[in-house]
Amino acid sequence: MKLNEALKRKGFIVTSEIQASVDDPPGALLDNLKTVRGRVDGFSVSDVEIEGLVGDTIKTCEVLKQNRFEAIYQTTTRDKDRLQLQKDLLSAHEAGVENLLVFTEDYRITGDSLQEMMFFHVDSGKLESVLKHLKQGSTVDGKDLSAKPEFVVGSGVESAWGRNVPELELKEMEVMTRMGAGYFLTTPVFDTDQFERYMKQVKTFGVPVIAEVMILRTAGMAWFLNRHLRSGMVPDWIIQKLARSPDMQKASIELFAGIVSALKDLCQGIHIISMGGEEKLRQYFDAAKLK
Repeated sequence: MKLNEALKRKGFIVTSEIQASVDDPPGALLDNLKTVRGRVDGFSVSDVEIEGLVGDTIKTCEVLKQNRFEAIYQTTTRDKDRLQLQKDLLSAHEAGVENLLVFTEDYRITGDSLQEMMFFHVDSGKLESVLKHLKQGSTVDGKDLSAKPEFVVGSGVESAWGRNVPELELKEMEVMTRMGAGYFLTTPVFDTDQFERYMKQVKTFGVPVIAEVMILRTAGMAWFLNRHLRSGMVPDWIIQKLARSPDMQKASIELFAGIVSALKDLCQGIHIISMGGEEKLRQYFDAAKLK
């Protein structure tokens, strides 16, 4: 089933993220994904660079399509002008990709200051201009195209604000709603009580909200997130559960299942960040009773 059909069906959406492969072909990755075939509505593909080697995001999307997986092209907008963004979207369309997930940067970090909030800004005006021209069958400089590319667009939003969502973000979500955004994808959710307060503010847009859920396999991973992404991102009780458990994998699965269970009553789906643990996804899916 295509992602747009799953969104219209209004069931609980499940997507996940993988990194663009630097291998050709990404055989081991595909074997791991096959263990959850039919249980994921789409895989977004993020860029990766390892020792100077850069993964080909669009090529990886194409390989997913060839192997009957729904691909989501994940891109950033901050450092791309309209021509570069247009070039990337046309390449994605030519590869058969129908889904787009946009952020301003490779990862989303926000804070209380205007400068930090602007760092998260998706630059909806630039994106809207490119998508509008493509949908009409022309480039941004007025040249005719042989096709009229359209995408199901997902837009990143910051969910760590609780009930005090900044006006800037609400305006951004309003613009993306007018553009026809298919869904909003949040930053990682660990505190479901805080997320419930957030949802009360943003549900008025009428756009499905998909909550990002990050699989934490060790306490070290949680400490890293708190130190390098955002202080307090992972609550202390989660870190302690992972650190003290005699069976860390069991604790990891229990934490994931508990968060997913709470989110099923709060939003329209989840986006799973496996952090390279695709081979164990099935265990997490089973524990959380995902499809």
